[in-house]
Amino acid sequence: MGLFRSGGKAKRKGRIEPQLFDSRSRGGKPQKRAKPRRRRTFAGYVFRFAFFCAFWGLIAGGAVFGYVWMSLDQKGLLQIPDREPGVMVLADDGTQLAQQGEFFGDEVSLAELPDYVPNAVIAIEDRRFYSHYGVDPFGLLRAVVTNLRSGHVVQGGSTLTQQLAKNLFLNPDRTMERKLQEVVLAVWLETKFSKEEILQLYLNRVYYGAGAYGIEKAAQAYYHKSARDLTIAEAATLAGLLKAPSTYSPLLHPDAAAERSKLVINAMVETGAITAGDAQLAVAAPAEARPSDYIPATQYIADWVNDQLPQLVKNNKESIVVETTIDPGLQEIAEKSLRTRLNTEGAKLHVSQGAFVMMDTGGAIKAMVGGKSYKKSQFNRVTRAKRQPGSSFKPFLYLAALEQGYTPQSVEVDEPIQLGDWTPENYKQKYMGPVTLTTALAYSLNTIAVKLISAIGPDSVIEVAHRLGIASDLGRDDSLALGTSEVTPLEMTSAFVPFANGGTPVVPFAITRITTRDGHVLYQRQAGGMQSVISPMNLGELNAMMRAVVTEGTGKKAQFGNFEIAGKTGTSQDYRDAWFIGYTAQFVAGVWVGNDDNSPTTRVTGGTIPAEIWHDVMEPAHRGLAPEPLPGDNSQPEPGDGGVMAQIPGEDGMGQNVQDDDGGGFFDGIGNLFGGGGNGQSRKKSGNGPTAFERLNRTRDSK
Repeated sequence: MGLFRSGGKAKRKGRIEPQLFDSRSRGGKPQKRAKPRRRRTFAGYVFRFAFFCAFWGLIAGGAVFGYVWMSLDQKGLLQIPDREPGVMVLADDGTQLAQQGEFFGDEVSLAELPDYVPNAVIAIEDRRFYSHYGVDPFGLLRAVVTNLRSGHVVQGGSTLTQQLAKNLFLNPDRTMERKLQEVVLAVWLETKFSKEEILQLYLNRVYYGAGAYGIEKAAQAYYHKSARDLTIAEAATLAGLLKAPSTYSPLLHPDAAAERSKLVINAMVETGAITAGDAQLAVAAPAEARPSDYIPATQYIADWVNDQLPQLVKNNKESIVVETTIDPGLQEIAEKSLRTRLNTEGAKLHVSQGAFVMMDTGGAIKAMVGGKSYKKSQFNRVTRAKRQPGSSFKPFLYLAALEQGYTPQSVEVDEPIQLGDWTPENYKQKYMGPVTLTTALAYSLNTIAVKLISAIGPDSVIEVAHRLGIASDLGRDDSLALGTSEVTPLEMTSAFVPFANGGTPVVPFAITRITTRDGHVLYQRQAGGMQSVISPMNLGELNAMMRAVVTEGTGKKAQFGNFEIAGKTGTSQDYRDAWFIGYTAQFVAGVWVGNDDNSPTTRVTGGTIPAEIWHDVMEPAHRGLAPEPLPGDNSQPEPGDGGVMAQIPGEDGMGQNVQDDDGGGFFDGIGNLFGGGGNGQSRKKSGNGPTAFERLNRTRDSK
């Protein structure tokens, strides 16, 4: 038992844990006792958690940023989109008629604007614009606090750069993806452009309402002046629009716009953009937006030109200059005359619309007015409205008759007639008895016209009309003689041009040349190569007959000076359409008036408002020009050589002249009642032979 004793009785001092290394193994020095650890505070936990979130949030944010960046780059969005190519339309003297798109890029530079114009936008939209790098966390936090205090959204957190990114690249969808794209694009813009360049881009491309994109268009739309000339009050009003263009429109909601403007002015004072004294003056003289109901009729021309560009200049992606044949002086006169005549007499006579087109004898359009007001109706009635021409269609019938052997002195009997269930009538149901064709055309006698087409056949009339330039489909029945097939004013007017130029058809045009901004020619009109399609003899005869319409017949109001003027009036059924198409050796012009809903006018005829508008424009167009004879072989007898113009017997038994009115188109139940009428053979009518109506009856009796 002594083996287990140690020389004395050991005292138990507690359990001793085994150690891997003895203290002697470390040099024999006793190990120091570790100090107890301090407990972590709540603030420490918060700090560590915040640091953890920030660290991993930064990593996650960087990953999301990189992903969005790469996706935008693959979509090709990391570049400023090109503007839509602009189109500048020039008149024949080189002055500007119209402009579409952004022809010159940014319309105004920042240096051209008064300082308070851009500063007004910065003050109300992004006060820290010059301090942030596309995204403003402080501005976002300020917006959140302000909105919480107000209980609703009164302030946005997007910077001007973010707004520009949204306007340039993105759709307006309110999605997280779109917001992330907006942030990435805003940062990209800040890396690519200076602050001044970003601000200039913003001012020139942001939407201000009223169809106006950019500060220059907005200044024109609301104040009819350049942005360079805006006052402080006007600049503040336009800056206030940006939040909600329709809500703060000075045209639609002037009170709301005024309150918003004051808010902007106060913000400008707070940011040091203007002084308190400037603010007081601006508030004392508030901006007054003036609505405009006027857009010049040249816009009808610009639209028509624009429709033709894809055929003339294919795959064009740059701004172009379009040179035209339009005479700006005549264009202004035509627009003023049509608008004034309709405003003065339209309500009384129940006529609300009109159209005017004028061209030279080569088909070059000098003036075009597609309606009374472009702003109220962009529909171009010259090129697109198909209306019944009434008696203004008769020259094609009479030319067809001349080509089949009739002469201006051929005699027909003006008398009541009936073809089946149809009884065509003259104006006021007056009849003149035996008359020459010259008299029949001058006074627009419907019965004679129907007799002629029954004799020569509708097909011959259709052939003449198409040969001269009518492109629309025409009905193949006897009512065609009274102008029942619909055509456009441009068709009718251009089809009259051969009467003025010696018999050569034309294709009406306005564009002569198209170039790029730097002068590179993209299109050059070539001279036409058409030949005359009317014999000199027939042309001379027809012009003598058409001349009588103006000197003695229904078109007297068109006459001016000692110019040889020929033409034809036309009125459709129930006075729904009234026309006058006339010409000299220099110009041809056509006028139509009526109503878009095809309702009747109050007895408006071609010899009234249309002839007056024609006179208003054509007389100044001929100032300084020498009178010239109308073309054709004029060796034929004058209209009056075959006898004095016939007279309508009056109620008192005395002779009475026909009034300056049309007889075209006053009939009922036309439809497609007649399928050809007549055998279409060429017949020459002498003064003493059977009339066309008699020959028609003989032909029918023999069948």
